[in-house]
Formats: sequence, structure tokens, C-alpha cells
Amino acid sequence: MSFYTTPLQFGYFFGCLFAILLWVRGNREERLSDTMLGWVLFLLVLEIQDYTFGFSGINFLWEELNGFPRSLSFLFGPTIYFYLKSQINRQFSFRMADLLHLIPWMVYFLFHSAIFLQGSDFVKEWQSSVAGRVTDVIETLAILGVYAVYFAKSLSMYRQYRQWTETQFSDTDAVSLIWYRNFLYLMIFIILFKWLWFFIDVVLTLDFYQDWWWNLATVAAIVYVTISGYQQQQTMKMVFNESGAATEPSRRVIPDLDVADWKQKLLVVMEQEKPYLEPELTLADLARKLKIAPPLLSQVINTAFEKNFNDFINAYRVEDFKMRMQRPEVRHLTLLGIALDCGFNSKATFNRAFRKHTGQSPSEYGANSVQREYDE
Repeated sequence: MSFYTTPLQFGYFFGCLFAILLWVRGNREERLSDTMLGWVLFLLVLEIQDYTFGFSGINFLWEELNGFPRSLSFLFGPTIYFYLKSQINRQFSFRMADLLHLIPWMVYFLFHSAIFLQGSDFVKEWQSSVAGRVTDVIETLAILGVYAVYFAKSLSMYRQYRQWTETQFSDTDAVSLIWYRNFLYLMIFIILFKWLWFFIDVVLTLDFYQDWWWNLATVAAIVYVTISGYQQQQTMKMVFNESGAATEPSRRVIPDLDVADWKQKLLVVMEQEKPYLEPELTLADLARKLKIAPPLLSQVINTAFEKNFNDFINAYRVEDFKMRMQRPEVRHLTLLGIALDCGFNSKATFNRAFRKHTGQSPSEYGANSVQREYDE
């Protein structure tokens, strides 16, 4: 073991282990998103494979398999994109048309397989030729282009998804997938760092050991994806449709008189049944209570209250919290304990919603009304 070898070996075997665990769990629980995340981890592992083996003294990849098209970089962009699609839509499944996303990798694989099958002497001659070097440059630019396209598509879909969750869930923290957005930004940084290092290498002719640094950054990405992605839950209610979410419902669908009527029905349900006390309440859940289609209920809330579903429900929870604060029988509870009884699912959600609706933090409000301690 050495300073260079140990971190790469850890990342390699750690990533392989959790890729297998994700594939097993995905198969057992019929979660395509777990299967796709396993492939994301596997592709990250392959990014550090050459250097992990090289620093470990294992040289068969470039001695026996020199020229074999073992890179799967063309597949990384599509894989992270389809992971997101499968995670935010439990009903997602692949179609034949999705095979088109494999075309860049298939072209690369078939082209280099044809060269590899000509024998090792031909491979070495090709690699040292002008045509071989030009091909390497074209492939590098193509890989960067694929990264750019799929990262942009993934970030765009993620933003649409976050806007959609505000209209569907009363607690968005559990389904926010902030770690996924952070992972995309981390990968963009690593890719830019890797290619900046590559150009520095061309100018300064760095040795093999200097490339260790961008491999170490990839190990960090493997650990981050494993820890954050493996514990990510997928609710059965998660059915995000990208095309449907991109279009706002028209306010003209329901006549004004009907909006007023549905507003009154909604207020009655909220006061009498108090559905906001359910921590995982969704728009669909509330729509079933009112016997109305979820998109129409969303429109009623938007039109009649000028709020999205998340803000509408959390406003009730905040008001319920404020009322409970005045009761002597709850003085033995912490502010967070009261908030959880009001339907909030976490401290972070409670703090954010309370400040949004009152302009104060819960502790500030508590200090002004009933003196109690609260660990902010």
C-alpha cells in the first residue's frame, strides 16, 4: 500500500460493492432508479480503473488489452440522465427509442474494435499515426459534447421537477434530490479539472503520478454518490411527467363561480378534517378527499389563494403551531415537538416554512409569546 494506491483502491472497491448492492436492491424492490444508480457508480469506478490498477502494479489493461475499447465515457451522460428520470417517475420504463442514446458509444466501440482485431502491431502503429491522434482529439471533443448535452438536460429536468414538487407535496425535503444537483456540479468541476490537468500535462509533460489528483477527485464523487444516493428513498406516489409539468394549467378551465364553490369546499375540509396534520400529505391525497382531479385542485389553490400547494398546506401548519403555543398543556414540549404534531416532518422544513409565513424564526416567535428554549 502507498499514498497513491490506497485511496484509489478504496474508491474502486467501495464503488463496486455499492453498485452491486444497488443492483440487488433494485431487482428485489423493482426500483429501476436503484439499478441506474448502480450503473452510475460502476461508470465512475471505471473512470479510475486504469490508474487504480496502474498504481497497484497491475498492467494487463495496456499490455494485453492495449487498444481495446474499454472506455464507457460516452454512456455516463445518458446514465445520470436516465437515473433522474427513473427516480422522479416510479412508472418510468425504457422504450426502444431510448436505444438511440447508445449510438455515440456504439460508434466508438465498433470503430476501435475493428482496429483492435487487427493485432497489437497495427494498434501501436495506429496510435502513433496522425490519423490516430486526430481521432483521439475528435473523440475527446465528442465526449465533452455528450457530457454538456446530458448535464444540461439533467439540470433542466431537475429544475422543472423542483418546481413541480412545490405543487404536489406538503413536505418537499424528502424528495428534493438536492444531492443529485450537487453531484452534477461536482462532476462538472471534476471534468473541467481533469481536462485542465490534461492540457497542463501536454505543456509540462507531467509524470504518471501527477494524474493521481483528478482520480482522487473522482473517488470523492464515488463516496458522495454512494452515501447520498443509497439512502435516497423513492415514494410510490412519485410520478413526474416532464412534458406535463412544463405546462401551467390554464386559469380559464374552471368558471369563476366554480372556483368560489371549490374554495369553500376546500376550506371546510381543511377546518373539519385537518388533513395538514398528515406529514406526507400530497396534492393527490387532498384531491381524493374532495373528489376532484389533482390538476383542478391545484388550479383552485393557485387561483383562490394565490399560493402553491406546499405553501397552502404549510400555512395551515404554521397557524396551528401558533395556536398550540398559547395552550398551557404544551409548555413541556419543545417548539420542534409542537411542530411535528402540526404535520411538519423535519426541523429544516419547519424553520423554513415558519420564517416564510411569519418573517420570524420559530425561536424568535417563541421568545415573543411563550418563553421556552429551542435549539435552532
